[in-house]
Amino acid sequence: MVRYLVTRLGQALIVVVLVTVIAFVLLHLLPGGAARATLGKEATLEQLAAFNHEMGYDRPWIQQYGMYVQRLLHGDLGYSFQLNQSVTEAITQRLPKTMVLSLLSTLLAIVVAIPLGVIQAVRRNRWPDYTITSLSLLAYATPIFFMGLMLIILFSQVWPILPPEAPQGFTVGEVLADPAGLVLPTVTLAIVTIAVYSRYVRSSMVDNLNENYVRTARSKGLSERRVVVRHTLRNGLFPVITLLGMYLPALFSGALVVESLFNFPGMGQLFWQAALKRDFPILLGVTLIISVATVLGALIADLLYAAVDPRVRLRGSTS
Repeated sequence: MVRYLVTRLGQALIVVVLVTVIAFVLLHLLPGGAARATLGKEATLEQLAAFNHEMGYDRPWIQQYGMYVQRLLHGDLGYSFQLNQSVTEAITQRLPKTMVLSLLSTLLAIVVAIPLGVIQAVRRNRWPDYTITSLSLLAYATPIFFMGLMLIILFSQVWPILPPEAPQGFTVGEVLADPAGLVLPTVTLAIVTIAVYSRYVRSSMVDNLNENYVRTARSKGLSERRVVVRHTLRNGLFPVITLLGMYLPALFSGALVVESLFNFPGMGQLFWQAALKRDFPILLGVTLIISVATVLGALIADLLYAAVDPRVRLRGSTS
C-alpha cells in the first residue's frame, strides 16, 4: 500500500507541475501579454513597459517561471486590478461557498442515485428500469441552464414555494442561514449527477448479480434483499467511488452555470464575471485551482479504490 501511495503521489505531483507550466504559457500567450490584458487597450507603451518591468515579465522565461512557481508556493496567484484585490483573496472568499454547493449536490446525488441504480439492476428490463432509464437520459441530455430555468418557473412562479435567487451572504454561515434559497441551485446541480451515477450503479450491479458468488449466496438460502444489499452493493459502488473523484471538476464547471443562473456568490460567478471583464489573473487563478482539484480528485479516487479493492494495489505496485 505504501508503494502504491508513493507512486500515485508522484504521478499527481508531475501532473501539478505540468499544470503550472501550461498556466504559465497561457499567461504569456495572451494577446498583447499580461500587461495589455491587465491595463487594458488604452494603456501606452510606456505604461506597458513599466508594468512588465515591475512584474518581471521582461526577464528570461525560465527565470519568470521560477518566480511564478515561487509565488504559487507562497499562495500568491496574482493581483486583480479589476477587483482591486489579490486573486488568492478573491478565490478564498468564494471557494468555500462553491464547495458547500458542490458538497450538498453531491450528497443529494449519492442518496438518490444509488437506490435508483439498485432498483434498475434488480428490476432490469422491466417498467421501473425503463422508466428510470428514460428519465435519466432526459436529464442527462437537457442543458443544465435550461433545467435550472424550468425549476425556477415551476417552483418560483407557477408554484411559488421557493425563492428564485440563491442566498447572498458574504460568509458560508450567512449562506447556510437561508436553506430555502439553496434548494433550487442544489437540485439543479445534482440532477445531471444523479443521472450519471445511477447509470453506472445499474451497470455495475447487473454485472455483479451475474457473478458466481451471488449464485452461491442465493443457493445458501439467503434472502434476495440480503444478497443485493450485503453481497452485491459493495462491489457495485466501485464505479461511484471513481466518479466521485473524477466528477469534482465537472461539479465546478456545472456550478459556473448554476451560480450565474441563481446569482450565487461563488467561484462560478467569479469566473463568469472575470470572463466578461477580461480579468485574466482571475481566470488563470480559477483555472489553476480547478486543475489542481482535478488531480486531487483523481488521486483521492485511486486511494479509495485501492482501500476497498486489494487487487488495485497489486496492479498499481506491479505497474
